Amino acid sequence: MYIPKPLDDRITIPHLKKMKQDGKKFACLTAYDYSFANLVEDCGVEVVLVGDSLGMVIQGHETTIPVTLDDICYHGKAVAAGLHNAMLMLDMPFGSLNSPQQAIDNASILLKRTQAQVVKLEGGKTQLKTVETLAEFGIASCSHLGLQPQMVHKMGGYRVQGKAKSAAEEMLTTAQDLEAAGTDLLLLECVPATLAAEITAALEIPVIGIGAGADVDGQILVLQDVLNVTPGKKPKFSKNFMQGQSSIQAAISRYVSEVKRGKFPDKTHIFS
Repeated sequence: MYIPKPLDDRITIPHLKKMKQDGKKFACLTAYDYSFANLVEDCGVEVVLVGDSLGMVIQGHETTIPVTLDDICYHGKAVAAGLHNAMLMLDMPFGSLNSPQQAIDNASILLKRTQAQVVKLEGGKTQLKTVETLAEFGIASCSHLGLQPQMVHKMGGYRVQGKAKSAAEEMLTTAQDLEAAGTDLLLLECVPATLAAEITAALEIPVIGIGAGADVDGQILVLQDVLNVTPGKKPKFSKNFMQGQSSIQAAISRYVSEVKRGKFPDKTHIFS
């Protein structure tokens, strides 16, 4: 039988905002099952994401596009069972938010089935109305700018975004518009560090980075990258935290510690 966890014990949106105001970094990781959810929380991770990255690291697809709402629900329920304090955030998969109404319907399904607190959506300025509508219905959201894996075919590959002056200005404006529309968090992926720092300073909401430099409020990585078990070439922004460690728990604890101390990412893991 499902036993609800007290909200007073949970990391919440106001908690993360207070950390931003106090200049304290927070750590995020992906997880896709009960055991790892329990472990990463024990290591001090504040936010756990059931990302559509599961399509690649769990299911073996070349992109995140094949991931379904049922996939996110399945893994979300498993992860939720292993969490007591950390915030649970779920990706809205490709094709699940093509209109504000569709997004509300699908986000409602995810939250009801998994007890998650936040949904993450790619799309940037195309999702302004959706973000506004979600906020009106009390659904917390994390917007996603920069490299957006669900748009990999349109973008022509996994490439750094916002390098040109015009693109950087547009991303900053979009980030501010998303905040005004009611998004609660922002994730920046593969964005030049200087641009990410500018966006972070311009917003009151917490900004999470992956390949976005050290001046964002929180960092996130894919768990398999942290543990160096992802097949093939590793992303520039990732780091093998298993190196020199005697256990998985030690590696994850090292990641959390380096994020909170501002040691990760360093210049070898950022884009200019």
